[in-house]
Amino acid sequence: MSTPAPECPICGKPATPADRPFCSRRCRDRDLITWLDEGYRVPVAPEEEPSGN
Repeated sequence: MSTPAPECPICGKPATPADRPFCSRRCRDRDLITWLDEGYRVPVAPEEEPSGN
C-alpha cells in the first residue's frame, strides 16, 4: 500500500519533489510573499509584567 502524495498547503494539489511541500513555484512564491507581508504570525506567550522591587 503506497502512501498518498502530500498536499500543497496553498492550493491542495499533490506536492512535487522539486517544490515540496508545495505543488509549484507559484505556490512556493505565494507562501514566501505571505511571510514577507507578515500574513503569517508565530504565536508567542505574552510577557509577564516585571515586578516592581
